[in-house]
Amino acid sequence: MQISIVIPLLNEAESLRDLYQWITRVLEAHGFSFEVVFIDDGSEDDSFAVLSELARADTRVKVIRFRRNHGKSAGLKVGFEAAAGEVVFTMDADLQDSPDELPALYEMIQEEGYDLVSGWKKKRYDPLSKTIPTKFFNWATRRMSKIPLHDFNCGLKAYRREVVKNIEVQGEMHRYIPVLAKAAGFKKIGEKVVQHRAREHGSTKFGISRFINGPLDLITLSFVSRFAKRPMHFFGLYGSLMFVVGFIATVFIGVEKILALRAGTPARLVTDNPFFYLALTTMLLGTLLFLVGFLAELVIRNSPRKEEYTIAEKRNL
Repeated sequence: MQISIVIPLLNEAESLRDLYQWITRVLEAHGFSFEVVFIDDGSEDDSFAVLSELARADTRVKVIRFRRNHGKSAGLKVGFEAAAGEVVFTMDADLQDSPDELPALYEMIQEEGYDLVSGWKKKRYDPLSKTIPTKFFNWATRRMSKIPLHDFNCGLKAYRREVVKNIEVQGEMHRYIPVLAKAAGFKKIGEKVVQHRAREHGSTKFGISRFINGPLDLITLSFVSRFAKRPMHFFGLYGSLMFVVGFIATVFIGVEKILALRAGTPARLVTDNPFFYLALTTMLLGTLLFLVGFLAELVIRNSPRKEEYTIAEKRNL
């Protein structure tokens, strides 16, 4: 099979028939073999009834239904596991992503050798309250990840099959799939300007909280990708530095006190010096950080979960 299209959705009953017909029209016109994997993320409208009707009429339609809402990352994870195509696409179900873009994205994967191609909605039909934070988010992600994409969170993406089978999307990390792919060793990541269509039905499912959670998730991902296998390199380093700085400050305060006593000059008690408490606190924090790193190393080394590797190819095995 050439193409799998993974579509997570929540309460999009009004758009599903039009989206399915549009996808099949485009892909059949280009002669592709394909499947469409819909993941109903606990919809409370008639979405599942519509999907069931589509699945009965067309065996190329697969439907997975969650009992409750688990979020977009969970939907993509399950969809990636079910996908069987050589090239896997993701897109939103609200008709804001155009299926007309699929053939060109497919060509970039198969002909130009990209591992992942992300859509770039250069011209958007969103209010400023959404576009301005999005631009800042994309700028921050570019700086931290060193991946030159303009629109990390675009729902329309194309992947080589090996990519989706070797990354684990969890929590709210669907925003950072290109970062996850790069961390897994898939470094040929590109983008293509795609059409952004105004929403025709319903309303957006994302609130202001994503502009708070997004940066926090980025910090988490950046830390985990660098130190998940060696936490002592982070906690041990900064813990040791803090302890040394606090210890040197404590020694300085003590020496200053001794010199004053030997010279016979009035000297206040060490415990009356506020810098003594700062130095003591720094030493305690440094010790705690070091212990956190040490315990984290013990947990990792004794974890039953094995090391995961991304294998590029095998020959003569």
